[in-house]
Amino acid sequence: MPRTSTRLTFAVLATGAGVFAMLQSLIAPALPTVQHAMHTSQSTATWVMTAYLLSASIFTPILGRVGDLIGKKRTLVAVLLAVLAGCLLAALAPTIGVLIVARVVQGIGGALFPLSFGIIRDEFAASQVSGSISNLSAVIAAGGGVGMVAAGPIVTALDYRWLFWIPVAVVAATTLIALRYVPESPNRAQGRVNWLGAVLLSGWLVALLLPLSQASHWGWGSAKVIGLFVAAVLLFALWLGSEARSRSPLIDLGIMRLPAVWTTNTAALLFGAGMYAIWSFLPGFVQTPSSAGYGFGASVTAAGLLMLPMLIAMFCSGVLSGRLEPVLGAKKLLVAGAALGAVACGFLALWHDRPWQIAFAAGVFGLGIGLAFAAMANLIVGSVPAEQTGAATGMNANIRTIGGSIGAAVTSVLVTGHLQSSGLPYESGYTHGFTLLALLCLAAALAALLVPVRRTARLSGTPRASGRTVSGAPGADAGATTGTEAVAPGARS
Repeated sequence: MPRTSTRLTFAVLATGAGVFAMLQSLIAPALPTVQHAMHTSQSTATWVMTAYLLSASIFTPILGRVGDLIGKKRTLVAVLLAVLAGCLLAALAPTIGVLIVARVVQGIGGALFPLSFGIIRDEFAASQVSGSISNLSAVIAAGGGVGMVAAGPIVTALDYRWLFWIPVAVVAATTLIALRYVPESPNRAQGRVNWLGAVLLSGWLVALLLPLSQASHWGWGSAKVIGLFVAAVLLFALWLGSEARSRSPLIDLGIMRLPAVWTTNTAALLFGAGMYAIWSFLPGFVQTPSSAGYGFGASVTAAGLLMLPMLIAMFCSGVLSGRLEPVLGAKKLLVAGAALGAVACGFLALWHDRPWQIAFAAGVFGLGIGLAFAAMANLIVGSVPAEQTGAATGMNANIRTIGGSIGAAVTSVLVTGHLQSSGLPYESGYTHGFTLLALLCLAAALAALLVPVRRTARLSGTPRASGRTVSGAPGADAGATTGTEAVAPGARS
């Protein structure tokens, strides 16, 4: 592949994944506006976020596996078309019900992450893979930050529907370029989609994530919440049995048990809990009126600007990690990223009286997110066979989302458990929440320390894909964590 084509392919992948990441957070600050415009209740409006979360959690690993089987480009284009349709439907939605359906369709775009990582692994030269994955991770991380920062100005200057019209134009152009220029990898996994496993996976994810996202409205002790948690456990057990017996499992449990994979996924679960909770609650903290004894009464736009250091830091550290990874190794970068998250949350628990303190902590956390996102992706991609890249990276993204749901739910209990007479949370609720998030990020750093360190033997200039393997010897981490490195002579450079 000519260098210009490689760059164009990366630009397409980065644009698609970045737009999806932006859609995750773009609508959150505008929910009160959507609620008012649609004449609906707050509990109904929250389904705009919940539907997106559930849809992405289901489609990310399933379509990642489909891409491994039938072709990553073909699946990528289909997913981009789904995101385009979802954004168009959301921009035109006349009712809250239609908007929720549109968000379900948009959630299919979660598969863009594993498909993009897989295409990079298949199509780029080995010397480019680690840096490209780090750069793509930086774009994904920054996309969530762009959503938080851009939502206020877009809604103020235009209308909340433009939160979807703008992605319509971007995704339409991206789809056309992808169809024309992104190459189709010759690498295919063997077998078929285990549809029973897909149904059971969808079932336990919904049964787990739905009560986590709705418990504040339903009540933690309600029959619905308890019943769904019980169903999640039962469906999870059935899913494990189905995958273990299947000749073509949706998620290869043997791959999930690899030391480098399960330790990275554990770190992803814990770090995701801290990251998504910060995204959810820090803007609310700065928007709290100062009459509550804390907060700054910031507007949505002003709150977004205070998050700007996080956005800049996420992107810069993600790009930088691609240059640091060959020197330090992905494991050290993951440890450092989680530790920076712990430092930022600990700082917020102690100092949050001035806007600069919020901006500083957001910037430090952003540095951690950029490093951790890139490191996790590189660790997973470097640890699994090429034909399992989509499913494995999709499951890693899902585990991070599950952690985020748990972190946001528990933090919500701490923040909103005791309210002032005005209905606003006490400052101590946020302090306890930030302390918990610091502990979760610290636990993620400790989990990252368990990632095994192996040196991967690489053939200089030879692209990766499935095929034969090259034995590696224990030593310094060179970015992947297994003793084998998949090499394919037919991949493009």
